[in-house]
Amino acid sequence: MLTATTVAATAHPSGEVDNRATYISFGLAYVLGHGAAAVSKGASPLLTLPSWLPMMLLGAGLAVGTVYATIAAARAQRGASKSDALSGKLVGASWVSAFTALFLAITGLAYTLDMPDLQPMLWPTGSGLIVGLIYVSEGAVHRNLLHYGLGTWLALISTAALFLGTPGLFWVLAIAGGGGYAVATVLEPRRLDRARKVRAEPLRGDAEGDVIESSPARILA
Repeated sequence: MLTATTVAATAHPSGEVDNRATYISFGLAYVLGHGAAAVSKGASPLLTLPSWLPMMLLGAGLAVGTVYATIAAARAQRGASKSDALSGKLVGASWVSAFTALFLAITGLAYTLDMPDLQPMLWPTGSGLIVGLIYVSEGAVHRNLLHYGLGTWLALISTAALFLGTPGLFWVLAIAGGGGYAVATVLEPRRLDRARKVRAEPLRGDAEGDVIESSPARILA
């Protein structure tokens, strides 16, 4: 009974999802997309690339990562309580509302100030800020310190990169942002192992208690 309970808890820890696929996809999007923009923009670009290539690389990586993130969110809902499931759905819905607000803010700002050149700077940094803040909220809801830390890092570097202009901000996003996702990918298995052990302890204690309580009955029998 003890062994079966422990194995079940280890194999299916409630609410815990492996985020490595999402981290890898978003990390590659940052490195390839922002990296391509970094080497091809500015007064003295290192390479001449089609103007659409950086955005295509970034969009493709983010699209794949979004699919993995959606799948991970769906798995996290399995076996969750109604309150936890509602929290997860609300956090998921925040992606739509947050990026809609970002679109309105950047478009309205560029239009009002008559400075369309702001958009190439504000979209990559603003997106990093939004993603980071949503990660922070997801980390708080799911008690995931790694996700919370990654979100904090993305929010800080994305806003700080604005001080560098172009192409400097793209270098920051590619190296610091992509590096943050790489570190999170490496640390994710350790987080999952620790979460499994924490969740298994109460079940192990309950199983041992059942064995102890049943022992006198067996002796009397």
